[in-house]
Amino acid sequence: ARPSDGPPPPMVEELTGRERDVLRRLALAMSTQEIAADLYLSVNTVKTHLKSAYRKLSVSRRNEAVRRARDLGLL
Repeated sequence: ARPSDGPPPPMVEELTGRERDVLRRLALAMSTQEIAADLYLSVNTVKTHLKSAYRKLSVSRRNEAVRRARDLGLL
């Protein structure tokens, strides 16, 4: 867990617009299938965007990604 006494470390690489779109829907607790349908993408494409966003945010889980994005002011 990250200490709460300071800002989160900066991201190494910016999220793309599509990664942000996927992340916003992730914050709404949408499933991968629901995100795909909402954005007119395949499930595999959504998974690819999620993996890339997780890497850029240095996280490995959905809830961590949402928390980190909020900490960084992305959501």
